[in-house]
Amino acid sequence: MGRVLPWRGEKNPYRILISEVMLQQTQVSRVLQLYPRFLKRFPDFATLKRARTSAVIRAWKGMGYNNRAVRLQQLARTVMDQYGGRLPRTIEELQQLHGIGVYTAHALACLAFGQNVAVVDTNIKRVLGRLFPAQVEKSDIWTVAEHVLPNRNAHRWNQALMDLGATICVSANPKCGVCPVAKLCPSAFRTPRLKALPTKPEPSRNGVPNRIYRGRIVDALRHLPNRSFVSSSVLGRKVMESFTLQDRNWLEQLMKRLEKDGLVILKKTQRGYSASLPQ
Repeated sequence: MGRVLPWRGEKNPYRILISEVMLQQTQVSRVLQLYPRFLKRFPDFATLKRARTSAVIRAWKGMGYNNRAVRLQQLARTVMDQYGGRLPRTIEELQQLHGIGVYTAHALACLAFGQNVAVVDTNIKRVLGRLFPAQVEKSDIWTVAEHVLPNRNAHRWNQALMDLGATICVSANPKCGVCPVAKLCPSAFRTPRLKALPTKPEPSRNGVPNRIYRGRIVDALRHLPNRSFVSSSVLGRKVMESFTLQDRNWLEQLMKRLEKDGLVILKKTQRGYSASLPQ
């Protein structure tokens, strides 16, 4: 039996889009808490387009990777202005929208518009890679996914593969003993415990990744009244306990990148920069 999730069985393309964007880089347990709250605040493209960007960023609190909130609002503006408030239905048109890649376009085509197309997320990639290792090695995962796709009910098929990968065919220590397709899987019972691949060190400060500081900056600005600015020196003390003036240049570089991503607006002062959420 598949996972019971509030976006399962949903037919509203907007709601499916919100769930897919949230799930890109956030655990399901966190999305389950924040998904209904976000939809209550922004129930459709029109509401999301009209909202203050600062309100959208505030509502995204707890999700992480805040630039997804900004991209969603940009997408809502495009859908309202260029598509009459309706998501385009073809994969090609969907991929032309800002922030929608190959996976999300296929997921929307399948789950929102009932098209019989393959979908490949991290879980499906792992399941098919273990079931069909030789075929994946010869071609690519999308080709294999399209080859094994049934002639109908693609939405059920894709969601079943996602659930299999999320609950049984997991990355480390897969539960082959209870897997319904273990007899068909050449990797069953032979998949070793997977070691984490070495990762490239992230840019950091005092041992803390810059992406964490980015999130702290946005979170600190969430608590300011609209149109209020805070100086980089004050902001620095909010995001780094040991902040000194020697850290200000590094902090302002982070602030400038956040401005480029549309997450903050900056104001030049005699002593550096002040920041606020975009309006």
